[in-house]
Amino acid sequence: MKFYIALWSAKLINAMINVIDSSRGTNFAGEKAMKIDPKMIAHFKGIDPEKVLFITGTNGKSTTNNLINHVLKENGKTVVSNLEGANLITGVCTALIKASSLSGRVRADYFIFETDERYVPVIREQLPAANLLVTNLQKDQVQRNGDPDFIYRKLKKAAAGQNMRLFLNNEEPRARAFDEDAREVVSYGVASHSESFCKGGSYVTMACPKCHHRINFAYYNNDGVGPFECSHCGHRSAEHADYEVENVNFKKRRFTVQGAEFPMPYDTPYMLYNYAAAVAVAKELAGIEPQDAARAFGSFKNVGGRFEILHYKGKTIKYMRIKQENPETLQTSINVMAADPNRKMVALGLCPLVDMIPHYANSFYAFDCDFSKLVRSDVEKYFCFSERVCYDTANRLIYEGVDPKDISIADTEDVEVIFREIEEAETDNIYLITWLHTYEYMEKILKKEGVEIE
Repeated sequence: MKFYIALWSAKLINAMINVIDSSRGTNFAGEKAMKIDPKMIAHFKGIDPEKVLFITGTNGKSTTNNLINHVLKENGKTVVSNLEGANLITGVCTALIKASSLSGRVRADYFIFETDERYVPVIREQLPAANLLVTNLQKDQVQRNGDPDFIYRKLKKAAAGQNMRLFLNNEEPRARAFDEDAREVVSYGVASHSESFCKGGSYVTMACPKCHHRINFAYYNNDGVGPFECSHCGHRSAEHADYEVENVNFKKRRFTVQGAEFPMPYDTPYMLYNYAAAVAVAKELAGIEPQDAARAFGSFKNVGGRFEILHYKGKTIKYMRIKQENPETLQTSINVMAADPNRKMVALGLCPLVDMIPHYANSFYAFDCDFSKLVRSDVEKYFCFSERVCYDTANRLIYEGVDPKDISIADTEDVEVIFREIEEAETDNIYLITWLHTYEYMEKILKKEGVEIE
């Protein structure tokens, strides 16, 4: 009876939220319902665990989730999912509440859920998914997660002996190390392409998740992701993944997987692993052939775009939205800026993190990244802003060899200061990295002035 009271109460809450603001409420109904019935997810009817996939990892969860949903739906499948990115247990519960009947029965072909790395075992207690996709495990939210090997151990314990099919990133050492815990492994990866890169000898690589000795990378497709081999135990990426993105052409925005040609919705290197993962899941979970998946790629629009363009007083501002809690997305953005041969200004707003207590001024990820190619490119000036972290950012550039005269520093996120600094640049080619709330405030101001946003 508790389940029905929780379900009906949550449906009433959702109805009220839809009247007020349909874009909200990704967690709220599930949170309230699970206070009434803490085991609510286990009580939904009609869910086949073999049709359930959890997507977890540091980077790429939301994009991969959205892309898989898009491919399946475009091929006639019905899917229940938490597309809004609410990836804790209450978000999964809310998605099931919305999709269920008043009796708690959920009718769908597949159930695809983005799940926080630490919450996979918690959610699996009530929803024993038979499929798990691991994108990567890297430094992230250190005040919450500690180090990535801590998350690796927690997730590995949850996967061991669970008789799951695992979709694993072939070129990420921690994700690939789950291969011994699966009833079946499906690997996905990316072949070398024009944006693959190497790092200098001063870079400290990661330790092997299995034996803790040195991991050697042949090259990188993303920071910390590329063909690898442990110097001690032999843990290594396969020569070829089961589903491998090949023949990448960023200019024509095309690539192939298993001989099928795909359009490239977003031409940034880190997206390629999301594409490979989606093709693997579509075929192995839903029986959708690569050529049928390819037809869906052309109409894919990611939620919360990562690259947006503002036009402001004759300047083109290219905003690159990154996750401010790990180095991988910052490295990708650095590579994008370095690849632009034109003269540019780089505005770096690496900010303190205030999303949860304790708040902290995070600066480690800038020191984990390789800035050398960016520094060697044609940069007119660097602008380091944000409270406190701006000084660490400037120091990182100085350590890389940037002349301090070419660096401006502002201990603030005041958008008027940011705009004023941009106005003073001679070049009209501006790259901007900042915390999302700062960008959204900038965007809000420009929209009021009728400024074009792409």
